[in-house]
Amino acid sequence: MSRLQVVSGKGGTGKTTVAAALALALATEGKRTLLVEVEGRQGIAQLFETEALPYEERKIAVAPGGGEVYALAIDPELALLDYLQMFYKLGSAGRALKKLGAIDFATTIAPGLRDVLLTGKACEAVRRKERSGRFVYDYVVMDAPPTGRITRFLNVNDEVAGLAKIGPIHNQAQAVMRVLKSPETAVHLVTLLEEMPVQETVDGIAELRSARLPVGRIIVNMVRPEVLDETDLELLRTVPRSTVARSLSSAGLGGARRGGHAERLVDPLLTQAEEYAERYTLEHEQRAVLAELGLPLHELPLFAEGMDLAGLYELARELREQGVS
Repeated sequence: MSRLQVVSGKGGTGKTTVAAALALALATEGKRTLLVEVEGRQGIAQLFETEALPYEERKIAVAPGGGEVYALAIDPELALLDYLQMFYKLGSAGRALKKLGAIDFATTIAPGLRDVLLTGKACEAVRRKERSGRFVYDYVVMDAPPTGRITRFLNVNDEVAGLAKIGPIHNQAQAVMRVLKSPETAVHLVTLLEEMPVQETVDGIAELRSARLPVGRIIVNMVRPEVLDETDLELLRTVPRSTVARSLSSAGLGGARRGGHAERLVDPLLTQAEEYAERYTLEHEQRAVLAELGLPLHELPLFAEGMDLAGLYELARELREQGVS
């Protein structure tokens, strides 16, 4: 299992929820995981029902078996201060630059610098070791930007390395890319069983592969339970309307006479069945598209009542049972 797990997906697919569940799943049996947020939305804090994350690593959950989940919301400005201190030993001068607005200016005129700082901080956490030589974190999980931006986000260090031929910036970019393009990293894509998210997943995987970034797994989120199978649906297509009415009547739902309660239930029920059949067909078509990509495929259930902390632990359990740990 790669030590840096990057989670992306089309907006609305629940990628932040999946990233959080993955961090919990990986932290089982005494492991320690760092969950990193890079978009400044504080979605992780909301999921774990805790206060907004600062720019520091904070323990937010205990996983089954005693593992720990830490979280970090990366602030590009503070990450730049870290960078200036690390390579140029600016100290208080760096803080003065922040007060003067120089850091805002730098990240505005060089947008790629922002992504370098974000990915660099995550990769630093992957490489960090204790004095004993043990890694501080067994895994780092990044809640990354959406699929449409993920390849550029992860590959921006190559662009910076090309611009800066020598010096600390060049060396930092190269060090980050050595992690991102190695077996230490896996980029997972979250999708739904719908045409647009699946197509964006297909396109995203093609872009990642073209950039030689390591693609990991496809995680299908919010999968609704299968109420009727193919046999049931074929029966609904062929059984006469009058037979359905008699079946409803025999089930105690009113008389089968014309205009009776059972008779009035037939059309709404058949309409629902037709809608379900359309969705069933669409979902199976999309599963087939995803299967053709040749990647490990996992499915997580839809929680009709919405996601809470208990649901997050349930998703983590599902991931462990499916071998994602």
